Amino acid sequence: METTRAVVFTNIIIAVSSLFIVGSVSGGGSLFFNFYGNSCPAVEFVVRNAVTSSSSSDPSIPGKLLRLLFHDCFVEGCDASLMLRGNNTELNDPANRSIGGLSVIDLAKRDLEMLCPETVSCADIIALAARDAVTITGGPMIPIPTGRRDGVVSVVSNVRPNIVDTSFTMDQMINLFSTKGLSLIDLLVLSGAHTIGAAHCSSIRSRFQETSNGKFTLIDKTLDSNYANDLIQQCPTGVSPSVTVNNDPETSLVFDNQYYRNLMNNKGLFPSDSALLIDGRTRKLVEDLANDQQLFFESWGQSFLKLTSIGVKTGDEAQIRRFCGATN
Repeated sequence: METTRAVVFTNIIIAVSSLFIVGSVSGGGSLFFNFYGNSCPAVEFVVRNAVTSSSSSDPSIPGKLLRLLFHDCFVEGCDASLMLRGNNTELNDPANRSIGGLSVIDLAKRDLEMLCPETVSCADIIALAARDAVTITGGPMIPIPTGRRDGVVSVVSNVRPNIVDTSFTMDQMINLFSTKGLSLIDLLVLSGAHTIGAAHCSSIRSRFQETSNGKFTLIDKTLDSNYANDLIQQCPTGVSPSVTVNNDPETSLVFDNQYYRNLMNNKGLFPSDSALLIDGRTRKLVEDLANDQQLFFESWGQSFLKLTSIGVKTGDEAQIRRFCGATN
């Protein structure tokens, strides 16, 4: 446990430093805490209100907002490129067609444009909304710096090489996270986002095989057999493509460390989840996080800061979009 904490706190120093390194290297500016203190002091209240009100009518919103952040930051950096609509934009990749939470960002942006026209970026709204999604579901409140600007590039062909597929091996995930400046610990901790949210039945089909009588049988022996049977019942043959299963079968609406407890019980929904327990590089860390929720929350805060600083655009290299779905 002490070794794990030492590594975590080393990451704290790296994470905080990287926030300012990213800004200065990419040209023209940096991220700051209370960036909108003078220009739009109500920004965090407006975003939190949009997240809270939307989640009260649709409890799946927090999980969707976290997924939106990941898919945005991993492609062009945290620049709201995923929000751009068009025939060849990131939203047209099959992995992004089921992305939710866009309406929450649009709602917050609409309100902010009335209060503080052309001031708050869609990229900052996405980061703040994902942060609030964690908080309102029981997770830690994480102060994050702002000052991101919105990118102007969004190309569908850039998506697939830059996001994690649920069938990825550990080495594939490590390699991809490394290209984003994220460590093995960041990979393990940020995977804890699967403590909330849901997935479509089609995303878990690789763990099962259809039999001659049209039923499914378990072929992935890393999965608990009883849990597998529950998944088969929730996702039978011919089920509607819109049907989903919870990422966390125990506390699906609460941001906690249950995800790691599930892994210890061989109840990781995706092969990429199960890989974290099987691999010797991460098994002990899974055990530590399963046994210590405070350690998870502390670690999450630092890895989340690093996630939201990936490839940020500041200063004159991008823009503040008037509408999140289109460049100015």
